[in-house]
Amino acid sequence: MSHQEIKNPIECLEEPVITEKATKAEADHIYVFWIKPWANKITVKQAIKKMYNIWPLKVNILNTGGKSVRYGRSRGRTKMRKKAIVYLRPDQKIDLYK
Repeated sequence: MSHQEIKNPIECLEEPVITEKATKAEADHIYVFWIKPWANKITVKQAIKKMYNIWPLKVNILNTGGKSVRYGRSRGRTKMRKKAIVYLRPDQKIDLYK
């Protein structure tokens, strides 16, 4: 999916990451989101602007590899996912739990 085909950048955000590490990072105005595989830094910034009316300072994106799992005798892998780390100014805040 090319950048021109994306009508609504909000589609790139799947959900916020709710882990102990991500929750602690919110105190430093750092928020973590699962994103679609086709998303890039520009679309993530646009989605944050549209959803929360906040323009992020910077966005880091990383690919998380799938982990090996076992289901009884058979083995498999969980899917690979993409994560965005969004940095905000100290006077900005996103309320993820409403």
